[in-house]
Amino acid sequence: MTSPLSKLGLGSAQFGLDQSVGVRGRSPQADARDILDIAARSQLAVFDVAGHSAMAETALGEVMPRPNPFRVSISTVRADRGPDFVEQEARAALRRMGVEQADAILVPAASELFGPHGAALWDRLKALKDQGLTRKIGVSVFASDDPLGVARRFRPDIVQAPASLLDQRLLIDGTLAALTGYGIEVHLRSIFLNGLLFLPPDRAPNHLKAAASRISRARRLIAEGKSDPLQAALGFALSRPEAATVLVGVSSPAELSAVVAAASSPPPDLDWDEMALDDPVALDPRAWAAA
Repeated sequence: MTSPLSKLGLGSAQFGLDQSVGVRGRSPQADARDILDIAARSQLAVFDVAGHSAMAETALGEVMPRPNPFRVSISTVRADRGPDFVEQEARAALRRMGVEQADAILVPAASELFGPHGAALWDRLKALKDQGLTRKIGVSVFASDDPLGVARRFRPDIVQAPASLLDQRLLIDGTLAALTGYGIEVHLRSIFLNGLLFLPPDRAPNHLKAAASRISRARRLIAEGKSDPLQAALGFALSRPEAATVLVGVSSPAELSAVVAAASSPPPDLDWDEMALDDPVALDPRAWAAA
Protein backbone atom coordinates (compact mmCIF):
# COMPACT_ATOMS: atom_id res chain seq x y z
CA MET A 1 0.00 0.00 0.00
CA THR A 2 1.37 3.43 -0.95
CA SER A 3 2.16 5.75 1.95
CA PRO A 4 0.20 9.04 1.96
CA LEU A 5 3.54 10.79 2.53
CA SER A 6 4.58 9.78 -0.99
CA LYS A 7 2.20 12.46 -2.32
CA LEU A 8 3.21 15.14 0.16
CA GLY A 9 5.46 17.95 -1.08
CA LEU A 10 7.04 20.91 0.68
CA GLY A 11 6.80 24.57 -0.29
CA SER A 12 9.39 27.08 0.88
CA ALA A 13 7.36 30.31 0.73
CA GLN A 14 7.01 30.55 4.53
CA PHE A 15 10.64 29.80 5.42
CA GLY A 16 11.44 33.47 6.13
CA LEU A 17 14.93 33.26 4.69
CA ASP A 18 14.95 36.93 3.74
CA GLN A 19 14.77 37.84 7.45
CA SER A 20 17.72 37.94 9.82
CA VAL A 21 15.84 36.51 12.82
CA GLY A 22 12.89 34.15 12.86
CA VAL A 23 9.76 34.55 14.96
CA ARG A 24 11.14 32.24 17.67
CA GLY A 25 14.50 33.98 17.89
CA ARG A 26 16.23 31.27 15.90
CA SER A 27 18.00 31.89 12.64
CA PRO A 28 15.63 31.22 9.69
CA GLN A 29 18.49 29.28 8.10
CA ALA A 30 18.68 26.96 11.12
CA ASP A 31 14.92 26.40 10.93
CA ALA A 32 15.17 25.73 7.19
CA ARG A 33 17.90 23.14 7.79
CA ASP A 34 15.76 21.32 10.36
CA ILE A 35 12.66 21.52 8.15
CA LEU A 36 14.53 20.01 5.20
CA ASP A 37 16.03 17.30 7.39
CA ILE A 38 12.55 16.32 8.59
CA ALA A 39 11.26 16.38 5.01
CA ALA A 40 14.13 14.16 3.85
CA ARG A 41 13.66 11.67 6.71
CA SER A 42 9.92 11.58 6.00
CA GLN A 43 10.66 10.94 2.30
CA LEU A 44 8.79 13.96 0.99
CA ALA A 45 9.64 13.90 -2.69
CA VAL A 46 8.88 17.39 -4.04
CA PHE A 47 10.43 20.65 -2.84
CA ASP A 48 8.82 23.71 -4.43
CA VAL A 49 11.06 26.79 -4.27
CA ALA A 50 9.46 30.02 -5.42
CA GLY A 51 9.67 33.76 -4.89
CA HIS A 52 12.95 33.94 -2.99
CA SER A 53 15.82 36.37 -3.32
CA ALA A 54 19.24 35.28 -4.52
CA MET A 55 20.44 35.47 -0.90
CA ALA A 56 17.67 33.14 0.26
CA GLU A 57 18.39 30.66 -2.53
CA THR A 58 22.05 30.61 -1.52
CA ALA A 59 20.99 29.99 2.08
CA LEU A 60 18.82 27.09 0.95
CA GLY A 61 21.76 25.64 -0.94
CA GLU A 62 23.83 25.75 2.23
CA VAL A 63 21.28 23.78 4.28
CA MET A 64 20.00 21.36 1.62
CA PRO A 65 20.67 17.72 2.55
CA ARG A 66 23.36 16.11 0.38
CA PRO A 67 22.94 14.23 -1.80
CA ASN A 68 19.80 16.19 -2.60
CA PRO A 69 16.82 13.87 -1.96
CA PHE A 70 14.17 16.18 -3.45
CA ARG A 71 12.64 16.81 -6.84
CA VAL A 72 13.13 20.57 -6.87
CA SER A 73 10.80 22.89 -8.75
CA ILE A 74 11.45 26.59 -9.31
CA SER A 75 9.47 29.46 -10.80
CA THR A 76 10.39 31.84 -13.59
CA VAL A 77 10.88 35.56 -13.23
CA ARG A 78 8.46 37.86 -15.06
CA ALA A 79 8.07 37.22 -18.76
CA ASP A 80 8.56 40.90 -19.62
CA ARG A 81 12.20 40.64 -18.56
CA GLY A 82 12.74 38.62 -21.75
CA PRO A 83 13.56 34.93 -22.35
CA ASP A 84 17.32 35.42 -22.04
CA PHE A 85 16.91 36.87 -18.55
CA VAL A 86 14.41 34.13 -17.62
CA GLU A 87 16.96 31.49 -18.60
CA GLN A 88 19.81 33.30 -16.88
CA GLU A 89 17.88 33.53 -13.60
CA ALA A 90 16.71 29.90 -13.75
CA ARG A 91 20.27 28.68 -14.21
CA ALA A 92 21.50 30.99 -11.46
CA ALA A 93 18.82 29.84 -9.00
CA LEU A 94 19.72 26.20 -9.50
CA ARG A 95 23.42 26.99 -9.19
CA ARG A 96 22.86 28.90 -5.93
CA MET A 97 20.98 25.93 -4.49
CA GLY A 98 23.49 23.38 -5.74
CA VAL A 99 20.90 21.62 -7.92
CA GLU A 100 22.08 20.36 -11.29
CA GLN A 101 18.67 19.75 -12.85
CA ALA A 102 15.24 21.02 -11.87
CA ASP A 103 12.39 18.59 -11.76
CA ALA A 104 10.17 21.41 -12.99
CA ILE A 105 10.28 25.07 -13.95
CA LEU A 106 6.89 26.71 -13.45
CA VAL A 107 5.43 29.93 -14.80
CA PRO A 108 4.06 31.53 -11.59
CA ALA A 109 0.82 32.85 -13.14
CA ALA A 110 -1.20 31.95 -16.22
CA SER A 111 -1.49 35.65 -17.05
CA GLU A 112 2.24 35.63 -17.86
CA LEU A 113 1.61 33.20 -20.71
CA PHE A 114 -1.21 35.24 -22.23
CA GLY A 115 0.71 38.51 -22.21
CA PRO A 116 2.79 39.84 -25.11
CA HIS A 117 5.90 37.99 -23.92
CA GLY A 118 4.20 34.70 -23.09
CA ALA A 119 4.94 32.82 -26.31
CA ALA A 120 8.65 33.64 -26.14
CA LEU A 121 8.76 32.59 -22.48
CA TRP A 122 7.09 29.25 -23.18
CA ASP A 123 9.31 28.56 -26.19
CA ARG A 124 12.39 29.19 -24.04
CA LEU A 125 11.13 26.85 -21.31
CA LYS A 126 10.56 24.12 -23.89
CA ALA A 127 14.13 24.67 -25.10
CA LEU A 128 15.46 24.39 -21.53
CA LYS A 129 13.57 21.12 -21.14
CA ASP A 130 15.08 19.84 -24.39
CA GLN A 131 18.53 20.85 -23.12
CA GLY A 132 18.02 18.90 -19.89
CA LEU A 133 18.02 21.83 -17.46
CA THR A 134 14.60 20.69 -16.29
CA ARG A 135 12.61 17.49 -16.63
CA LYS A 136 9.23 19.22 -16.85
CA ILE A 137 7.69 22.62 -17.42
CA GLY A 138 4.39 23.88 -16.07
CA VAL A 139 2.22 26.71 -14.85
CA SER A 140 0.57 27.77 -11.61
CA VAL A 141 -3.10 28.73 -12.00
CA PHE A 142 -6.02 30.18 -10.09
CA ALA A 143 -9.50 28.69 -10.42
CA SER A 144 -10.55 31.78 -12.41
CA ASP A 145 -7.78 31.28 -15.01
CA ASP A 146 -9.63 28.68 -17.11
CA PRO A 147 -7.05 25.98 -16.33
CA LEU A 148 -8.38 23.70 -19.06
CA GLY A 149 -7.97 26.44 -21.65
CA VAL A 150 -4.40 26.99 -20.46
CA ALA A 151 -3.72 23.26 -20.68
CA ARG A 152 -5.18 22.89 -24.18
CA ARG A 153 -3.16 25.80 -25.52
CA PHE A 154 0.22 25.17 -23.87
CA ARG A 155 0.21 21.45 -22.97
CA PRO A 156 2.24 21.83 -19.77
CA ASP A 157 3.68 18.80 -18.00
CA ILE A 158 2.50 20.14 -14.62
CA VAL A 159 -0.35 22.36 -13.46
CA GLN A 160 -0.17 23.68 -9.92
CA ALA A 161 -3.69 24.56 -8.75
CA PRO A 162 -5.54 25.51 -5.56
CA ALA A 163 -7.86 22.96 -3.98
CA SER A 164 -8.81 22.28 -0.41
CA LEU A 165 -11.49 20.98 1.88
CA LEU A 166 -13.11 24.42 1.69
CA ASP A 167 -12.26 25.27 -1.92
CA GLN A 168 -13.45 22.35 -4.04
CA ARG A 169 -14.35 24.30 -7.20
CA LEU A 170 -11.84 22.66 -9.55
CA LEU A 171 -12.78 19.24 -8.24
CA ILE A 172 -16.54 19.71 -8.39
CA ASP A 173 -16.50 21.01 -11.97
CA GLY A 174 -14.20 18.20 -13.13
CA THR A 175 -11.30 20.47 -14.13
CA LEU A 176 -8.60 18.57 -12.24
CA ALA A 177 -9.87 15.21 -13.47
CA ALA A 178 -9.81 16.53 -17.03
CA LEU A 179 -6.22 17.74 -16.59
CA THR A 180 -5.10 14.30 -15.46
CA GLY A 181 -6.96 12.90 -18.46
CA TYR A 182 -4.66 14.99 -20.66
CA GLY A 183 -1.69 13.32 -18.97
CA ILE A 184 -0.87 16.45 -16.96
CA GLU A 185 0.61 16.11 -13.48
CA VAL A 186 -1.55 18.01 -10.98
CA HIS A 187 0.03 19.57 -7.89
CA LEU A 188 -2.41 20.89 -5.31
CA ARG A 189 -1.49 24.03 -3.40
CA SER A 190 -3.31 26.27 -0.89
CA ILE A 191 -4.75 23.19 0.80
CA PHE A 192 -5.16 25.14 4.06
CA LEU A 193 -6.75 28.15 2.26
CA ASN A 194 -4.67 30.73 4.17
CA GLY A 195 -5.39 28.92 7.43
CA LEU A 196 -9.10 29.72 7.16
CA LEU A 197 -10.16 26.34 8.54
CA PHE A 198 -8.02 26.92 11.65
CA LEU A 199 -9.35 30.41 12.32
CA PRO A 200 -12.05 30.75 15.03
CA PRO A 201 -15.16 32.39 13.49
CA ASP A 202 -15.00 35.33 15.90
CA ARG A 203 -11.52 36.16 14.57
CA ALA A 204 -12.42 36.05 10.90
CA PRO A 205 -11.59 39.25 8.98
CA ASN A 206 -14.55 41.42 8.01
CA HIS A 207 -14.51 40.34 4.37
CA LEU A 208 -14.97 36.70 5.48
CA LYS A 209 -17.88 37.24 7.86
CA ALA A 210 -20.37 35.96 5.29
CA ALA A 211 -18.57 32.61 5.17
CA ALA A 212 -18.14 32.32 8.95
CA SER A 213 -21.22 30.14 9.49
CA ARG A 214 -20.13 27.67 6.81
CA ILE A 215 -16.64 27.52 8.29
CA SER A 216 -18.11 26.92 11.75
CA ARG A 217 -20.22 24.12 10.35
CA ALA A 218 -17.17 22.50 8.75
CA ARG A 219 -15.28 22.69 12.03
CA ARG A 220 -18.22 21.14 13.85
CA LEU A 221 -18.48 18.28 11.37
CA ILE A 222 -14.74 17.64 11.73
CA ALA A 223 -15.01 17.55 15.53
CA GLU A 224 -18.05 15.25 15.38
CA GLY A 225 -15.98 12.95 13.17
CA LYS A 226 -13.36 12.78 15.94
CA SER A 227 -10.77 14.54 13.83
CA ASP A 228 -9.10 17.95 13.77
CA PRO A 229 -8.77 20.61 11.04
CA LEU A 230 -5.16 19.72 10.16
CA GLN A 231 -5.86 16.01 9.76
CA ALA A 232 -9.08 16.73 7.85
CA ALA A 233 -7.43 19.18 5.43
CA LEU A 234 -4.56 16.79 4.72
CA GLY A 235 -6.79 13.73 4.55
CA PHE A 236 -9.02 15.42 1.98
CA ALA A 237 -6.17 16.60 -0.26
CA LEU A 238 -4.08 13.43 -0.06
CA SER A 239 -7.09 11.23 -0.84
CA ARG A 240 -7.81 13.03 -4.11
CA PRO A 241 -6.94 10.72 -7.02
CA GLU A 242 -6.38 13.76 -9.27
CA ALA A 243 -3.42 14.94 -7.17
CA ALA A 244 0.06 13.67 -7.93
CA THR A 245 1.51 15.99 -5.27
CA VAL A 246 0.00 17.93 -2.36
CA LEU A 247 2.12 20.94 -1.39
CA VAL A 248 2.20 22.26 2.16
CA GLY A 249 3.90 25.38 3.47
CA VAL A 250 5.37 25.50 6.97
CA SER A 251 7.37 28.08 8.90
CA SER A 252 8.97 25.87 11.55
CA PRO A 253 10.22 22.32 12.13
CA ALA A 254 7.40 21.78 14.65
CA GLU A 255 4.80 22.65 12.02
CA LEU A 256 6.25 20.16 9.54
CA SER A 257 6.41 17.46 12.22
CA ALA A 258 2.72 18.05 12.95
CA VAL A 259 1.89 17.88 9.24
CA VAL A 260 3.82 14.63 8.79
CA ALA A 261 2.12 13.06 11.81
CA ALA A 262 -1.34 14.11 10.60
CA ALA A 263 -0.67 12.97 7.04
CA SER A 264 0.54 9.59 8.30
CA SER A 265 -2.79 8.91 10.01
CA PRO A 266 -5.69 7.30 8.14
CA PRO A 267 -7.93 9.97 6.60
CA PRO A 268 -11.00 10.71 8.71
CA ASP A 269 -14.37 9.42 7.55
CA LEU A 270 -16.08 12.71 6.83
CA ASP A 271 -18.64 14.01 4.37
CA TRP A 272 -16.26 16.17 2.32
CA ASP A 273 -19.03 17.54 0.12
CA GLU A 274 -20.72 19.19 3.09
CA MET A 275 -17.67 21.33 3.84
CA ALA A 276 -17.20 23.09 0.50
CA LEU A 277 -17.59 26.87 0.50
CA ASP A 278 -19.36 28.72 -2.28
CA ASP A 279 -18.49 32.23 -1.07
CA PRO A 280 -16.51 33.88 -3.91
CA VAL A 281 -14.85 36.39 -1.57
CA ALA A 282 -13.56 33.77 0.85
CA LEU A 283 -12.21 31.71 -2.05
CA ASP A 284 -10.51 34.58 -3.88
CA PRO A 285 -6.86 35.04 -2.81
CA ARG A 286 -6.87 38.52 -4.32
CA ALA A 287 -9.64 39.53 -1.89
CA TRP A 288 -7.42 38.34 0.97
CA ALA A 289 -4.52 40.36 -0.35
CA ALA A 290 -6.61 43.50 -0.59
CA ALA A 291 -8.09 43.14 2.89
